[in-house]
Amino acid sequence: MGSQSIQNLPTVRIGYVPISKTLDGPGDRRRFVYYAQKRGIEFEIADPKKEYDIVILSQRADISVWSRYSNAKLVYDLIDSYFAIPRTDFKGQMRGLFKYLSRQSRYLQLDHWKAIGTMCARADAVVCSTEEQRKDILKYCPNVHLILDAHMGVTRKVKTSYIASQPFRLVWEGLPSSLGSLKNLRPVLNSLRARHPIEVHVVTDPEYYRYMGKYGKTNTMNEVRRILPNAHFHEWRESNLADIACSCDLAVIPLSLDDPFAAGKPENKLLLFWRLGMPVVTAASPAYVRSMQAAGLNLTSKTDSEWLEKLDWLLSDEDARRLVGTMGRDYTEREFSESALLNRWDKLFESLGFSFARQDNT
Repeated sequence: MGSQSIQNLPTVRIGYVPISKTLDGPGDRRRFVYYAQKRGIEFEIADPKKEYDIVILSQRADISVWSRYSNAKLVYDLIDSYFAIPRTDFKGQMRGLFKYLSRQSRYLQLDHWKAIGTMCARADAVVCSTEEQRKDILKYCPNVHLILDAHMGVTRKVKTSYIASQPFRLVWEGLPSSLGSLKNLRPVLNSLRARHPIEVHVVTDPEYYRYMGKYGKTNTMNEVRRILPNAHFHEWRESNLADIACSCDLAVIPLSLDDPFAAGKPENKLLLFWRLGMPVVTAASPAYVRSMQAAGLNLTSKTDSEWLEKLDWLLSDEDARRLVGTMGRDYTEREFSESALLNRWDKLFESLGFSFARQDNT
């Protein structure tokens, strides 16, 4: 079947299963929703009782229902590394049951690994975010596309001055559920603080649900204070993230490398900071190591001593901060431009027989 142009198919019906009902969650506005807006694609919130030409499933979709759905081409946007979680992991073993009890799944699927595999096998295309994920998913679906996030709405400003603040400002950005990664950096920050006056700025949501995205409402600022008592808290807003980040001197992205799920995360956050022109030091996860090497940089760390060495160097050298910030931005703009991102989504839908590409929107 050849690709059919959306302009010639006015009756094409597209459903989307979002992460947030308002479509303002990062997994919505940075992924399919962004693409749809740029390509002028109309869609509705998908209802499994209805028929569609295409349905795009976010990770919040009830795969116990959609894996049985046969009335559309299905695209499964599986951006997290669930296949990397060991079978011995207790949370992994209980995830299927918890999803059923919390009504996130209509049907009980005790083996969540198997449920995801079944969903991938049913899907006509799967979207992922790392090479490791792609290899795992290819066991179930031959049509896999690696697509990262669109940060163009966030990066409204680019860092131009690399003169160090007094005290020196480090910045961390992310979802509240990822705050635990800062614990790994606490010994390094204590050592660094003994030698230099520093501030840590944390940009995240003011509250979140600790369990299953709907239970255990938690005040994020209190969590931040428990991890880093002297940290400066900033509420995450798309309108102010660039200003806050660029007012800082250096970004850090720690990860728990002994946690396969965390270590399997893509380079989205690194690319976001690089797009802002920020110098960044990260944990040595596979995705971060690949990105650093591709950009010609060596700013990943496995041990506390490596973290301390790299942070100490960048803290003390304005020219180095400018160089690595510029190199990161140049790499991101070259390899992950908006047109390149939209083209990846174009190719995904072309693989299903639809062409949504519009020259005037790239």
